[in-house]
Amino acid sequence: MNNLVKWFALACVVIITPARAALDIVITQGVDQSRPIAVVPFIWQGEGQAPASISDVVMSDLSRSGTFSPLDTRALPQTNINTLAQFNAANWGNVSADALVIGSVKPYGTGQFLVSFELIDLVKAQLQAGKGPVNNSELVLESRETVINASQFRQYAHRISDVVYEKLTGIRGAFLTRIAYVVVKQGQKSPYHLMIADYDGYNEQMLLRSPEPLMSPSWSPDGRRLAYVSFENRKAEIFVQDIYTQTRTLVSSFDGINGAPSFSPDGKKLAVTLSKDGQPEIYTVDIATKATKRVTDHYAIDTEPSWFPDGKSLLFTSERGGRPQLYKVNLDTNKVSRMTFEGEWNLGGSITPDGRSMIFVNRTNGRFNIARMDLATRFMQVLSSTRLDESPSVAPNGTMVIYGTTHEGKQVLAAVSTDGRFKARLPAGQGEVKSPAWSPFL
Repeated sequence: MNNLVKWFALACVVIITPARAALDIVITQGVDQSRPIAVVPFIWQGEGQAPASISDVVMSDLSRSGTFSPLDTRALPQTNINTLAQFNAANWGNVSADALVIGSVKPYGTGQFLVSFELIDLVKAQLQAGKGPVNNSELVLESRETVINASQFRQYAHRISDVVYEKLTGIRGAFLTRIAYVVVKQGQKSPYHLMIADYDGYNEQMLLRSPEPLMSPSWSPDGRRLAYVSFENRKAEIFVQDIYTQTRTLVSSFDGINGAPSFSPDGKKLAVTLSKDGQPEIYTVDIATKATKRVTDHYAIDTEPSWFPDGKSLLFTSERGGRPQLYKVNLDTNKVSRMTFEGEWNLGGSITPDGRSMIFVNRTNGRFNIARMDLATRFMQVLSSTRLDESPSVAPNGTMVIYGTTHEGKQVLAAVSTDGRFKARLPAGQGEVKSPAWSPFL
């Protein structure tokens, strides 16, 4: 009975905090060549104060992408416009920006609001200047309107950011994604908290609180479940938890190590590290049947598996070469090939969603940094400039990496673009934060 009570105490704690940023994003290195863009404050067409500022969220999203640099709204030639008909191309002739976002919000029945926005091609407008009257309809890159309720302002603002980002870059935006992480608040009776939040730290939600360590969260491909390691029963065990129903499934509880779960691309299996047969080895576990299949067999330590996007191979860390390096194993043939040779150590690797690059932790001269390797050329680039970086996780559009690091003696999260040009830190208000995992597209 005690175990049952304990299980419920652990498993059923779900706390949703008010909409605020639990992780403040501090940009530590911007991109000089980021593309200028104009975002006019959306016009509120109701009485009193607007419920929220959608344009503020859009500007923050675009700025944090490292790709765009929103202009100061005070310097824009037109700020009280929300439709294409009000756009005067002549006024924007000297504005150095690729595009303009305008929009409006107005009440639309009880508790609902109609949000409209348009994305205007400023480059085309400027090229047409001096060639006679401009047909404004030819300048529209995107135009949409949607009815939302009061709780959906931030979510829909992220949606607008996604549309703008994809329209201007050709890459799908990832502003509607979420991150999972572990917060440790020492001094509390249950100091380990498994959390999820919007990518920008808002809408933080606690999935689980435990007196014992929680580690290695990993998202399912559909974004509905998290796999993680829990020591709540004084041993390492792997659980899969539905983040909407809170239903938990114990997937692996063998003697010894049960660690580093990673969902297969079809969501049916986990790649894990188990030591049930001796040394830590890589296995796959069928989530429905709990059937295990051994993948590696070596006297050295094999750990930290992650899947290639095609689901046919695993990337893993092994000390079989004397020091931790990254290896690839084909799941049909069990043939193993070494992937990294440069640097003292290479570990914690994952393949980017497009299958072209590998993101991992590289140790050179005693410094642990996040690195990227082009799989075609084998060129390695160190992305981060801090020194104790760990647990990299790639955004689903492959443009950013979130990872754990230390700042002023405290464990925090940080982010870096996959070209290394944009860097940000995500300090938490309380506690230490580690083990980040970026969700798939939601």
